[in-house]
Amino acid sequence: MKKTFPYIIISILVTAVAALMLMRDNKKRRVPDQRITLHKRDKIPYGTFAAFKNLQFIFPGSGIVVNAEEPAFWDSVFVTGKNQALLIIAPRFYANESELEKLIEFAKNGNDVFISARELSMTAQELMKLRSSISFGPFEDSDSLEVKLEHPPFAKPSNYIYPGKKFDSYLFKYDSSITTILGRTFDDEPNFIRLRTGDGNIYLHLAPLAFSNYFVLHKKNMEYYERALSVIPATTKKVIWDEYFYFKFRDGSNESEKSWLSVLLKYDSFRAAFWTLVLLLLVYTLLEMRRKQRIIPVMKKPKNESLDFVKTIGRLYYDKKDHVNLCRKMASYFLEHVRTRYKLSTALLDDTFVKALHFKSGYPEKEVSEIVSFIGFIETAPVVSDSQLAAFYKQMEEFYRKT
Repeated sequence: MKKTFPYIIISILVTAVAALMLMRDNKKRRVPDQRITLHKRDKIPYGTFAAFKNLQFIFPGSGIVVNAEEPAFWDSVFVTGKNQALLIIAPRFYANESELEKLIEFAKNGNDVFISARELSMTAQELMKLRSSISFGPFEDSDSLEVKLEHPPFAKPSNYIYPGKKFDSYLFKYDSSITTILGRTFDDEPNFIRLRTGDGNIYLHLAPLAFSNYFVLHKKNMEYYERALSVIPATTKKVIWDEYFYFKFRDGSNESEKSWLSVLLKYDSFRAAFWTLVLLLLVYTLLEMRRKQRIIPVMKKPKNESLDFVKTIGRLYYDKKDHVNLCRKMASYFLEHVRTRYKLSTALLDDTFVKALHFKSGYPEKEVSEIVSFIGFIETAPVVSDSQLAAFYKQMEEFYRKT
């Protein structure tokens, strides 16, 4: 018991850790990963890794930066500078009044704010004088997102579709005096608009999965991504990928998915003690695994004596030219095989038997009939030639090989 106790402890610990990790990561290990993250580092179908990496090709003369600060803490250069573009891509855009005022001030100074989200805060809807379909009740989600760009202002009307999740909404109310429609849903409802403010613009896009890896990399959909962002001037000096509004609500939504172990591991003291214990148990186990007994001798693989016996008997019949008996032995083995595997009676070898064996084995009826006919022949045949024996043996081998 003393020797096995450490193994019992480490087995329990490893099993517990594995179970906890399995509970936490059960959804993550599905293939493909169906989570809608829209994060720039995620290469899963509904991440935005491809969209973020392609910014440098869409805006080759611009600096690409990432912002994680809330608008209240933006530096003065950020707020008062011109020819900048702020990209906000998130499942939800729940900005409060003070944050919205900062964004509007940023746009008025000659910059562009591009927001792509399925849900908007009521504060944002009130301030922009619009209403989205997701704001008044449950929204039925479905597959196969289809979006199109308006003509004009775009050079030509084009539809873009992919077979993934839809996860979008549309505007059913807006102020036409300040709103320019840039894109629509499959049902011709506006889902992409421009709001002019001061010297800049605010673009509102309600189908964020159109910027996901799955959509962008599906067929010609990269064209949609490039054309949608073409509303931002090519002379833009700085393109800012925003993560503040992404993490503002993502942090809260993920808490329920975390296991109690991951919560405890956030504390430095507990994490250090936990991994020290695991390391000590591992070292102890490795030390106790040293060989403490004599080397186990190598045992030879048992020889198949029955197979040798069968081969010897077969050669005996063949050498004595007793082909009739050899064929009868082969036929007996064949019939026993049919009774055992296909549960067929071999008492009467007639056409009914041939059809039943053909149906159950899948072997051609003609070949089955030839085998059965030869078995009937050797029951009364006084002699069997070498060629007949060889042909019968070949028929048997073909039957066993193909069935």
